[in-house]
Amino acid sequence: MPYKPEHKQATRERIIESARVLFNRRGVTDVSIDQIMSAAGLTRGGFYNHFKSKEELFAEAVTHFLHGPGSVMRSEAGVNTAASGLERIQRMINGYLSTKHLEDLDSQCPLIALPSDIARSGTAVKESYQHLFEAMVGLFEGNLGDGAEAREKALTLATSCVGGMVLARTLADKTLADEVCDSARRSALAALKV
Repeated sequence: MPYKPEHKQATRERIIESARVLFNRRGVTDVSIDQIMSAAGLTRGGFYNHFKSKEELFAEAVTHFLHGPGSVMRSEAGVNTAASGLERIQRMINGYLSTKHLEDLDSQCPLIALPSDIARSGTAVKESYQHLFEAMVGLFEGNLGDGAEAREKALTLATSCVGGMVLARTLADKTLADEVCDSARRSALAALKV
């Protein structure tokens, strides 16, 4: 008896989430399809029923973050999607540049966890990454108003958040990493003129 479509979709999502977590922990090149499938509780043979290649899975894993773990992160940070304005932006900045986000490698945003891997990947992965970045910029921009000034400010906020976290994540000295996050957060909030 064949599986129901819901089962196939649930299995696909397990594979994507397994890959996303492993990619965050070890990077894309250090994770094999066998490891991904094992972590998902599956065998390698089932991989190709869902994906043509590891690269396709990588692109899916990046996109998946936005509506999966990213949604949870925004909710935990108090980023109310129904609210608008500067408070929503402040909460996003504070949550993104938090020690909790820095220390949670499994749930980190691909914007900060995987930029080097993405830079070496194909177009589909880069487009997924761009989509995620544009979603962040759009969240900021949509709460700043219209026009070129709002767009410029949104880009500044997004680059402060991502850049601050990428740098902090690479530092062995936790005190210095926290200082970098704090500085990036203060700069981003100052850009709001709050």
